[in-house]
Amino acid sequence: MKLKASALLSTVAFCGAAFAQTAAPQPDYTLSYNVGAVTDYRYRGISQSRLKPALQGGADFTHKSGLYVGTWASTIQWIKDAGGDAPVEVDLYGGYKGTMGVFGYDVGVLRYQYPRHRLPVSPNTTEVYGAGTFGPATLKYSHAVTNLFGFSDSKNSYYLDLSAAFDLGNGWSLTPHVGYQKVKNNSDFSYTDYSLTVGKDFGNGFSASAAVVGTDADKSSYITPAGRFTGRTGLVAAAKYTF
Repeated sequence: MKLKASALLSTVAFCGAAFAQTAAPQPDYTLSYNVGAVTDYRYRGISQSRLKPALQGGADFTHKSGLYVGTWASTIQWIKDAGGDAPVEVDLYGGYKGTMGVFGYDVGVLRYQYPRHRLPVSPNTTEVYGAGTFGPATLKYSHAVTNLFGFSDSKNSYYLDLSAAFDLGNGWSLTPHVGYQKVKNNSDFSYTDYSLTVGKDFGNGFSASAAVVGTDADKSSYITPAGRFTGRTGLVAAAKYTF
């Protein structure tokens, strides 16, 4: 079963001189697009693409007030593996980001949509989320206000995510992560996931990453039709272009 967070980054640039100068004006909004590919689309540690490569892309609109909306999509296989017919996941999200002193926060809503899924229990899912950031660390809580990804009677499931982002210099970054997915009234499908990602920003919109990803999920609950465990520990490589 399906179990990305889509993250928006905003930067404020300041200019200075020997004598007082006015800071460069911040644009009212920014609009960006991204396209990419991954060797395996893992979401919360579980493969969405049957442990195979996936194509992805999205668009983000951010207002200087902190409001943002966006969309993101990826090719998938898990709906077909569950007996349905949706080859693509489409995410729609919106929220507000800001700061309170040294703390950053992000609140919003995220809708996962699977067009023409043809499953008896709809996998379409809506979550509300809230995140707080202090220094390099971010703690995020996501709460399902619908059934979660096709699990029956799973409303009020949640995901707790703790991660950190370390700038190693020269465009390199290191991101450790651990998360816990609770599937309400479906305890056999609850699990913990973890990852360690090394990223490289090459400039001009190009970036790449490599991550070790794994879970302690039940090996009999998360499998492909061929019996392969979709939460197994593995190496995932990704490349993305943002413009």
